[in-house]
Amino acid sequence: MCCFFFMADKLILIKENKTWEEALDYCRIFHRGLVSITNPYQQRWAEVRAKNASSPFVWLSLRYSCTLDLWFWVNDKLVCYEKWSREGKTEDCGRAVGMQSGGQYEWVSQRDNETYNFVCFK
Repeated sequence: MCCFFFMADKLILIKENKTWEEALDYCRIFHRGLVSITNPYQQRWAEVRAKNASSPFVWLSLRYSCTLDLWFWVNDKLVCYEKWSREGKTEDCGRAVGMQSGGQYEWVSQRDNETYNFVCFK
């Protein structure tokens, strides 16, 4: 039960619409970084925060690298857990992941200049 509350206490929804880069900078300056999700428990707690968002998606710290041709967490965590929507994984330059703020809370590749709410690690 300790870990259940621990994770919930470590995430914060920022209800400001920002581009992915702006969200990343904001989380690094005012908190501990833009959230990365490496297991179903972290996914669940991100969902709890995302359901109160005022945008259709919330930014996660997963980004696509054209140079390396892969998705990566900007905090160097391994991509060992994924929750992509059926058509959500678009591997194009200038893409980052927005998690749906309702429904199935699936991940969808978004243009990184779109503006959404975001979840930071406290």
